[in-house]
Order: sequence, then structure tokens, then C-alpha cells
Amino acid sequence: MLRNYFTIALRTLLKNKAFAAINIFGLAIGISASLVIWLLVNYHFSFDKFEQDGDRIFRVVSRFSFADEKYFNSGVPDPMGPAVRNEVTGLEKVVSLRTWDNDGKISLPAKSDKEPVLFKKQGGIVFADSNYFSLVNYQWLAGSAATSLKQPYQVVLTKSRADLYFPGLDKASILGKQIYINDTVALTVSGIVNDIRENTDFTFKVFVAYTTLETTSLRPDSWQNWNNTNGAQQLWVKLLPGTNAKNVEKQLSQLTKKNEKREAGDKSKSWHNLQPLSDLHFNADFRGYDLPTAHKPTLYGLLAVALFLLLLGCINFVNLTTAHAAQRSKEIGIRKTMGSTRKQLVIQFLTETFVLSFLATIISIALTPLILKAFAGFIPKELEFSLTAQPGMLLFLLVLMLMVTILSGLYPALFLSAYKPVLVLKNQAFANTGKTRNAWLRKSLTVSQFVIAQVFIMAAILVSKQITYSVNRDLGFKKEAILYTHTNYYDTVPGNKHLFASKLRAIPEIALVSLSNSAPSSNNTWSSTMKYKDGKKEVETDVQQKFGDTNFIKLYQFKMLAGTNVGHSDTVNGYVIPSKHSAKSWSGAARTYPLLAW
Repeated sequence: MLRNYFTIALRTLLKNKAFAAINIFGLAIGISASLVIWLLVNYHFSFDKFEQDGDRIFRVVSRFSFADEKYFNSGVPDPMGPAVRNEVTGLEKVVSLRTWDNDGKISLPAKSDKEPVLFKKQGGIVFADSNYFSLVNYQWLAGSAATSLKQPYQVVLTKSRADLYFPGLDKASILGKQIYINDTVALTVSGIVNDIRENTDFTFKVFVAYTTLETTSLRPDSWQNWNNTNGAQQLWVKLLPGTNAKNVEKQLSQLTKKNEKREAGDKSKSWHNLQPLSDLHFNADFRGYDLPTAHKPTLYGLLAVALFLLLLGCINFVNLTTAHAAQRSKEIGIRKTMGSTRKQLVIQFLTETFVLSFLATIISIALTPLILKAFAGFIPKELEFSLTAQPGMLLFLLVLMLMVTILSGLYPALFLSAYKPVLVLKNQAFANTGKTRNAWLRKSLTVSQFVIAQVFIMAAILVSKQITYSVNRDLGFKKEAILYTHTNYYDTVPGNKHLFASKLRAIPEIALVSLSNSAPSSNNTWSSTMKYKDGKKEVETDVQQKFGDTNFIKLYQFKMLAGTNVGHSDTVNGYVIPSKHSAKSWSGAARTYPLLAW
């Protein structure tokens, strides 16, 4: 019997090729869009699910309040790690990390008269203590987690970096080899681990022993300063089973009060909280590492959009099928006369819908890689579509086909199977009745389809205007023909940046050179407080500062509304305050961003 249902369904589709093609491609577009959205949402929600006891892993983060302004920082003061390890109870593991900028330089020792092998812009470098590999699970190919980061100047490489730096060597032979970081610090390879294949925000590739910082020029100036918080200084903890995170936060608060040294009149406040590992990929206030954060409400909204697009495809199918009903009425009348029950007819029409859904799903599988490629600029490059590598995808597609079959086929099946054979055979199925042509459900579906189409057209026009505005908006400064680069933050020779600027000025093709801590549109600013008198009282307010030389305003062609440019000085003795419009262009926020003389 089931075989007969499929045979009749295929014959019907082949007989009505144009009708079947329209329905199949209409459903395929809805299924493809839903599939791509599901891939994207599933990708983001799968991050860091492989860590053992992930519900007990937290990152210590910082919150601040300056002059009624709130700030968030994923880092902690440099000395907090050892203090937490010695004084805070309820912790199983304490892991200190120091992230490195993404343009680190790795070099190999020169062989005889050859030049040293140099690898520029090497991201994923981190200083980690020996507990790191007991917090995040890696597969060891050489060396061991117990000893590989115990001593200063040890380094652990992932397999991809080991293959890059030492091509052709087996992993055991790489142990003991040396690499240099920024041409200054020699490191000995003590271990090699496999790259994490699961989705994770721990994207580090080169792990330098944390104790190396204590004995090299790479150590930050704030090493023992409790009043300085740097986002590069990270602290992770793993709680003992049964430990309450709130109790640990209370201990962190007591530890901070004990060690911070505040000046008289300092009204700023600071807090340290525990951020769950599951929140790492979704919290824009504290952010992760190299990967951008996702927004949970947006992901849930995308799921709603996927369901909406799927329903839209189903509505289109229902409208087309019911509009096609007159051509099937005689078939239904004859089959009922020959003894078919309404249940058999419902199963027959649902079978036809299932075949259409199956063919639409096959087409959507072929379309999905093309859609991912077309939107590659908006989709994470790690996101892949593979039925073999993602076995859960087959289950998702099966559920999707069944859902589409029920949503699309149930109403037409009930509608068509309800025809009375006597009226059909007398060609009076639609005579003197509005039960079909004026049925409220079909009318509602038809009207809603047109309304939705209009909403999409208006939304497309609105988005187009927003994009045009964003691209052509006047930022308040020149950005054409300007290149921006930055020097080594850890350079111990202050004059090097001025020497570099002088050599650039000597190049005839370069018209102007300016030294600054960041570009105008960069969010990289220094936070501080300033006091001023408004005529009645002294007001303390928070400011975000950018430092630049006398060429900064000239290079970016800012329009001076009043006053003069900052003067050349080796100390800060003047500043320029941008207008409200310029401040928004400089930073994306309506705050005061003075340019301080450098």
C-alpha cells in the first residue's frame, strides 16, 4: 500500500511538472534559508562544550565606575593571580594568562651563514602558567602537561605551529629546539599539543611559560600594581565541587579592598566578578580573545526568522495547492466512488507533499554551500556544512522534512479529501457555494502572503538606505590615502618610534607622518578622570584620551572651531577637546575625547 502511495505521488508530480517545480523551488528556498540560519546558530551555541566540568570554570573580570560612568574589563590587576592562589578558598585550579598582541614575531636561530627564518604577524601567543593545560583539554603529541610550562623560557606549540616552524620533523624531534619571540627572548620547545578541533574561544597556538615574564623585559610596568587593570592580564579559576560562586566573589572583593591603595578624594569604584565559561562567547562587555562575540537575543531572533521563512514557504505551498484543487476534483470524486476512504486520500496527499519536501531538501543541500560562499563576508570562516562531519545534520533535515510535510500538506489534504463525489462528478463542486473560494483560512493565507512581501520590500529599502548612510557618512576627518601601523608596545627604547617616523618622512612619496597612540576611529583609548569648574562648583568627570603629536590634527584634517593646535612638548601640557559630533566620529560614543600633546 505504501508503495502505491509513492507511485501515484510520483506520477502526479510528473504529470504536473510546472506546478511541482514551482512548489519544490519555493520550499527549497525556505529550507535553504532555515538550514543556513540553523548552521550559524548551532555554530555559536556549540562553543566550549568539550571542557570537562565546564560549569565550574570561570574567568575573573573587572567592573569600574568613574564619575558615574561604568566600564568593563576582562582583565585583572597583575598581582591578583598569586594573591587569589594563596588567599582565596574553594578553588581547585587558578590559571594566570597574559595575552600577546596579534602581530608577534617568531624567528628561528640562524644556521651557519644563512639568515634566520622569520615568521611575522604570529597571533595566538599567550603566556600561561602550568595549570592551563589542566583547565583546557588538549591532546598531547609530545611532552607532558605536568612539566612543559614549569620553568621559564619553555614554550608549547600546537601541531599547526610546529609544522609551520619545523616542517618535516617528527614531533619528538622538535622538543628541545629553540625559537625567538620578537628577536629578544629565546624559548625552548617543551611540548606539542594537537589543535583543538571543536569550536572554542581558546584560540592560542603558542604557549610561553608564565614565569618567563618575571625575568625578561617583557614584564609589564604594572607587575605589582593593584590599581592598574590591563585586559591582557587574564585570570581563570575552577571551583571545587559544591563551591558557591558568590562566596568566591566576596573573597575577591575583600582581597581587592585589602590591596588597593587609593588617593584621597578618589571616588572611583571597582568590582571583580566571576564570568562563567558558557558566557565567554556571548558577553560583549568582557569579550573573548581573537573571535568576535555572539549576541544571544540576535541568535534567537535568527531562529524566529528561520521559522518565519519556513512558514512563508509553507503558506505559498498551501495557496498553490488549494488554487490547483479544481484540477484534482474529478480524480478525487472517482477515487471516492471506487471505494477510497478519506483517510486514504489524506495519506495520499501527505505522501505527495513528503515527496515534494524531500526533493526540495535535496536541492537545498546543494544550494547551502553556495549561500555560505555568497555570504562568506558575514559568516565565520570556521563554519562548515558537511553531512559526514556533522551527523546531527541528517536528523535536523529529517525533522525539517516531516515538519514541512505536516505544515504544508495537512490543510490541502483535508481540504481536497472533503469533496463530495456526487457534486464533483456532476461538475457542481463549486457551483452556488463559496465554501472554497471564500474560505477564511485560504483568504487569510493569501492576504498574509502579500502583506509579508510588502514588509520585506520596505525592509530591503530601509536597510539599503542605512547602508548607504553608513558608507557615505561624514566622519569629521580625512581617511583617504592614510595608512596606519603601530610599533612594538614592549619596546624598551622610547626613541625608536621617533627614529622610525624620521625614516618614513625621508620617503618622497609620504607627505605627512604623525605619531599617536591610535587612529581617530579606534576604540583604543586611555581612561582617566578630570576636574573642571563650571562657575559654581568643581566637577569631576570621566574622559577618554588619545595622545598625538602636532601633526595629528593636520594629518586627519580636523577643523579647528576655536583655539590652536597642541604644541610640541615632552610632557602633557595642553589638549584639544572635540565637539560632540567629532567625538562620536572619533570613538562611536558621545563622550569627551581630548587629544593630549605628545
